Parts: sequence; C-alpha cells; structure tokens
Amino acid sequence: MIGPSSAGPPDAGYERLLRRLDDDEVRAGAALDRLRRALLKFFDWRGAFWPEDCADETIDRLARKLAEGTAVLDIPAFCHGIARMVLHEAVRADARRAPLEEADPPTVEPAEPQAEEALLDNLEHCLDGLPEGGRDLVLAYYAEDSGGPRIRHRRDIARRSGLTDNALRSRVQRLRDSLEECVRRRVAAAGRGARPT
Repeated sequence: MIGPSSAGPPDAGYERLLRRLDDDEVRAGAALDRLRRALLKFFDWRGAFWPEDCADETIDRLARKLAEGTAVLDIPAFCHGIARMVLHEAVRADARRAPLEEADPPTVEPAEPQAEEALLDNLEHCLDGLPEGGRDLVLAYYAEDSGGPRIRHRRDIARRSGLTDNALRSRVQRLRDSLEECVRRRVAAAGRGARPT
C-alpha cells in the first residue's frame, strides 16, 4: 500500500486523498492501491518507459493538489487528467534521452569478450568516480528488477535517505546521466587510441 510515510508529496495531501477515497482507513488504502494499479495499466498500455514512476508521479501531483486546497469533484477523472499530462511529459523526456540500459556504446561490440570486459572496466571506473555515496545509491536503486519488490525497495531507499520518491528518482537520474557520459567518453577515447579519463 502506498502511504504518507513512504511517498513523496506532503502528508496532508495524502491524508486528504485517503479521506476522499473512503472514510475507513483500510478501505481508503485499498482504493489507493486500485487507483495506482489502474494508473500502471494506463501508462503501460500507452508505452511509457517507466510506468511505475509515472504512476507515482501522478499520485504525488494529485496529493499535492489536494494539499494546496484545489477543489476536486471527481478523484478518478481528475487523476486521469494528471496522468495524461504526466504521460505527455514522459514521452517527451524519453525521446530526449536514451536509457543507460539501452544505450549503444560507440565502437564497442559487446559480443566480443575483450570489448565486453573493457566496457565493464569503464563502467567500474565511472562508478568509482561518482560523488560520495553515488555508487552505492545507483547500485542499490537498480538491485531489484521486478514490479512490486522494486517499488517497495526504492521507497525504502528514499525513506532511509530522507528523500521523497521524486527527489530520489531525480538524484539517481542525474547520477545515471553522469555515469553514461563518463562511459561514452572513455569508450570514445579508447576508440581514438587516447588514454581514457
């Protein structure tokens, strides 16, 4: 269940959202879970690259709107409107940047053991060059690779780090962008016969 202690928006917004979904706390939590599952389907069916992140962002924004005192007559309809905006933003962002997992490193053929080993060496070097705590954060963030456990794992990392879910995602994305740039630079330098930095 998504709740105020583990999510990004202010507690007041979550409290209002839960009260709007149902007066009973347990039923409200179940309704919030159903809402999140519906959002996951919405984003997944429309090809969002990170459906879980998009669903969380939608709920975060809905809770913030409620915390700000925005009058919401129909929670599902209002949430659907927010989801459409989040999807639009996500599609634009995905078009601007290729995820690290899918990036094609220039001049490296992963099928060759030597090239693969060189790429892993570059990745290790770049991980070590991340700001203090960056390596551990990136490795921990991507430790789980499936649905529910991954979401709970990432929320736990955010809570332990004193960050909101959104702040954690942003920090990891910046680290990942830095890591990707470092690996690309080193691979390109090796391709030119220069010493990687």
